Amino acid sequence: MSHSEPAGDLGAYVKRFSRASVLVVGDAMLDRYVYGEVTRISPEAPVPILTVTREVAMPGGAGNVVRNLIALNASAAFVSVVGDDAAGSDLTGLIGGQERVEPWLLVQGGRTTTLKTRYIAQGQHLIRADREETVALPPRLAERLVRIALDAMAATTVTILSDYRKGVLSPEVAGQLIAGAKKLGRKVIVDPKGRDYALYAGADVITPNRRELAEATGMPVDSEAGIVAAARKLMAAHDFGAVLVTRSEDGMSLVMQGEVHHFPGEAKEVFDVSGAGDTVVAALAAALAANVPLPGAARLANIAGGIVVGKVGTAVTHPADILAAIAPATGALTKVVTAAAAAEAAERWRTRGYRVGFTNGCFDLLHPGHVHLLEQCRAMCDRLIVGINADASVKRLKGPTRPAQGEAARAAVLASLASVDLVCLFEEDTPIEVIKLIKPDLLIKGSDYTRETVVGAELVESWGGAVALAELLPGHSTTATLARLRG
Repeated sequence: MSHSEPAGDLGAYVKRFSRASVLVVGDAMLDRYVYGEVTRISPEAPVPILTVTREVAMPGGAGNVVRNLIALNASAAFVSVVGDDAAGSDLTGLIGGQERVEPWLLVQGGRTTTLKTRYIAQGQHLIRADREETVALPPRLAERLVRIALDAMAATTVTILSDYRKGVLSPEVAGQLIAGAKKLGRKVIVDPKGRDYALYAGADVITPNRRELAEATGMPVDSEAGIVAAARKLMAAHDFGAVLVTRSEDGMSLVMQGEVHHFPGEAKEVFDVSGAGDTVVAALAAALAANVPLPGAARLANIAGGIVVGKVGTAVTHPADILAAIAPATGALTKVVTAAAAAEAAERWRTRGYRVGFTNGCFDLLHPGHVHLLEQCRAMCDRLIVGINADASVKRLKGPTRPAQGEAARAAVLASLASVDLVCLFEEDTPIEVIKLIKPDLLIKGSDYTRETVVGAELVESWGGAVALAELLPGHSTTATLARLRG
C-alpha cells in the first residue's frame, strides 16, 4: 500500500521541528575534506600530485546526525567518546560550537578518534584515508556513558542510537539504553550496523538500508514484497516496533505492526549519498519528537533524504528545503533561495569547475543600469549569485520612504533575468555574513566603488578569490529613476 500525507499537513509538521529535543548516542567521527587541483603525475610513482587549495572539517558519524538535527531547528543532546588527540579536540570544538547542542563527549586516554580524510580534485574523489579504533569501551567508561545518557534521555523526547561499530555501542551499552528508554517511556530509533540485530532488541524503529536488511535476514529484498517479509522477520525476532527501510533512489518502505507504507524516491538528482542515512534518521527523530505520527515522520524523512543526496559532501537539510520540496516554487521563483541554499549551490558548482561570482545591492526599481551591471557580472563568471538587502535593511540605509518595492517583488524581478542564477536576501546592512557562507570566487561591484570600499574584498581574497569592478551605464541610477517616476 502506498501512502501520502496532504502537503499542508506536512508543512505544519515541519514547523514543529523547533519544539523537538533528541538525544543522540553513538560513534563520533571527524570528517576532513582536502580539496585541490591535479595538474601533473608524481615523478616518484604513477600517482597524481594534489595541490591543496582548502580544507574543511566537520562532525561525522553520530556527530553528523547531530548536525542534521540542528539544521532542522531541533535541539540535541550528544553523548559519545573521543580520544585525547588532535582529532578529538577538533571534534569537541566543532560540536560545542553549534547552537542548541548539549555535548557530553567523554575523553578516553590513548584512544584514537575516528578520522576520515577525503582528498578531492576537480570534483573527483581521489582517495580516503581512515584513522580509527574500534575496540569496545572499558567497563568503567561504558558505565559512565550509560549513566550520562540516561540522565539526558529523561530530559529529551526521542533517542537515536547511531551505530558505526567503532566501539561506543557495545551490546551491553545498547541493551541498557533501550531498557532505560522503556522505563522512561521514551522512543528509541536505531541506525544499525552489522548483521546481528539482537543487540538492538526492543527498539521502536530501526532504519537499515536494503543491503543491510538482506545481510541481517539472509532474505531476498529486490521487491517490495521481499522487503516487507524481511522487515517482518526482524520485527518478530527482535521485538522492533517498526522497520524503515531506505531503498536508495527507489525511496523508502515503512513496515509497522498493522500496516505498510511505500514512499517513492524524492531525489531529482543524486549528486552525493554521503551521510544521507544520518539525514533520514535525524528527520525521522525530529518529527517523532514533535509528535508527528510515524507515517508522516517517515514521509518527511524520505523527502529530507532525497534533498540531501542532491547536495555536495556530507550535507544537511533545512526546514526551508523540505517546505520547498513539499510546495515547490515554479518559474523564476525557483531561483530565490536562502543564503544557506545559495552556499550549497555554490559549493556544488565549484566542484564541477565553475567560477562563482557574487554581487549585491538594494535593487529598488530595476532599471537599465542594473541590467547592464548584472550582464557584465555574469560575463565575468560561470554562475552569478545576487544578494539583496531585505526591506528593513533598505529602510535603515536609504530612509523611511524606501524601498519603493518590497523584497519579494525585488527578488522575483531579479530572478527573472537570464544573467542571474540565484537570488538570496540578507537582513544585515552589509552582505559580509552571506559572503562568508557562499565563499565566492569573484566579488563584483560597480565602478563607483574602489577595491578598498568593497565590503568583503579582503575576505574573498583571503581564500584565493578576486574582486572586480564593473562599468556603470551613465545616467541610470535608482535615485534618478524614482525622480523621473515622481515627475
